Amino acid sequence: MNRFITTVVAGLMLAGPGHAGVTEDDLKNDQSITTQIVTNGMGRHLQRYSPLDTLNKDNVKNLVPAWAFSLGGEKQRGQETQPLIYDGVMYITGSYSRVYAIDVQSGKELWQYDARLPEGILPCCDVINRGGAIYGDTFYFGTLDARIVALDLKTGDVKWRKKIADYKAGYSYTAAPLIVNGLVITGNSGGEFGIVGEVQARDAETGEMVWTRPVIEGHMGTLNGKESTMTGELNATWPGDMWKTGGGATWLGGSYDVETDTLVFGAGNPAPWNSHLRNAGTPVDGNAGDNLYAASRIGIDPTTGDIKWHYQTTPREGWDYDGVNEVVAYTDRSGNKRYATADRNGFFYVLNREDGEFVSATPFVKDITWAEGIDENGRPIYNEGNRPGNPAAAADGKKGEVTFSSPSFLGGKNWMPMAFSQNTGNFYVPSNEWGMDIWNEPITYKKGAAYLGAGFTIKPNYDDHIGSLKAIDPDTGDLKWEFKNDAPLWAGVMTTAGGLVFTGTPEGRFIAFDDETGEELWSFQTGSGIVGQPVTWEQDGEQYISIISGWGGAVPLWGGEVAKKVNYLNQGGLLWTFKLPKALAMAN
Repeated sequence: MNRFITTVVAGLMLAGPGHAGVTEDDLKNDQSITTQIVTNGMGRHLQRYSPLDTLNKDNVKNLVPAWAFSLGGEKQRGQETQPLIYDGVMYITGSYSRVYAIDVQSGKELWQYDARLPEGILPCCDVINRGGAIYGDTFYFGTLDARIVALDLKTGDVKWRKKIADYKAGYSYTAAPLIVNGLVITGNSGGEFGIVGEVQARDAETGEMVWTRPVIEGHMGTLNGKESTMTGELNATWPGDMWKTGGGATWLGGSYDVETDTLVFGAGNPAPWNSHLRNAGTPVDGNAGDNLYAASRIGIDPTTGDIKWHYQTTPREGWDYDGVNEVVAYTDRSGNKRYATADRNGFFYVLNREDGEFVSATPFVKDITWAEGIDENGRPIYNEGNRPGNPAAAADGKKGEVTFSSPSFLGGKNWMPMAFSQNTGNFYVPSNEWGMDIWNEPITYKKGAAYLGAGFTIKPNYDDHIGSLKAIDPDTGDLKWEFKNDAPLWAGVMTTAGGLVFTGTPEGRFIAFDDETGEELWSFQTGSGIVGQPVTWEQDGEQYISIISGWGGAVPLWGGEVAKKVNYLNQGGLLWTFKLPKALAMAN
């Protein structure tokens, strides 16, 4: 198609007619090839760090809009996508499972794909989509009816479409797929419906299943169409048949550590929320009530789907503290190979990359009520008095004792990705300071129905802010600086070698901070709340940055008193692209 612009990719290859497309080497080196972005996370380790330094602390004030693109129509819900850029084209996903291909020079639409969604889909937390993946000449993304779709990069035509799971049972899919060695790797969504979390790997060319790995113990994995190994040991940490509807949705997708050849996926909350049912009302005996592998990070062999290791952040979880938050591979200042993850439960964890073993944990939000801390083995020191009460112990048997718990079930940090800076060695974590009144209720499983067994009301912890962008030293857990925001933060973060940290706010501000001090250096009002993920790349010798603006996501749907606090915010659907003009790059 003559509308497409040919670009030189890092001087290594000329993209154009007959080009082989995105290769495994492109994916492996995505962070260093600054003229393209072909992975979610700007690298499969999810550091979200760019080595570009043309834009820096001195000249970021000269950043100007280059073009804007409207997603159009009436389907303007939360826009959480991360753009991908390849061969002169930007690819984004939109709410209601849409895909757009856009000319990166002009902002002109090249093609659009709209998934035909059936009636009766059951998305948990808005009709969002967090982005796609590119491999070869194909764009891959997931849909709200739990399918994975492969589209031709040039035309948007469907190459294949496969079912991940049954949407009528509560399954959906919103994460960006992960590509490793010719496999398209996906998780699933639907933890509030008694589904079973699973990771699946398909042949990228055909869409045929290669392996599956359920993440709740007792379920059997498959390899090449045959049963492989069981996840865990049947009934080791689950009572009765509750493992059959045990939750653990892998809804945020995963990362890939090429140095250890390991996929790392998070598993969400166990189902139902009422932890007394999952422990059968008996005292915890060792790890008998842990409900593995829910609320865990799991290392998976990308060739076979076998579990290599696991680390459970919240055993016997009872507050909806999903364990899905992204796991970022990095090297610390002493040269140790580490993983970092900031959990919904309010603790920032460091793990060893070889085996997932616990290294350290420190609080990253101010008020944690459910645990007094983390012991030397990485297990929580519970405050059992803060666990929502057992409804079976109530006089009417209908409502357990109400507790105030912090953080709220939307987490000290939710899905919004943090970033690591190779410039400072720090992580930049979008967090929220809020709590909740929570109580348990009786519940039985019914296919396609909500399976919570709990009620809740979210409340702000402080009058002057909810959102808090925190710069955290992973070696010590120390807070280096903090930016407070009135509304909850729900957008991704990006860092650059130019000493900058970018993120957005629900009030619509796209902001650049000094990575060392937290000083606000530049901002732009986008017109709607930002819950998307920023990216940066180089084009014709100039540095560009893009962010999508469009308020939505879980906060206005589930936020209780917090939702009322931000109900004035307008929805939208506008992709903003900025650049630093060459003439202003040297201006101070």
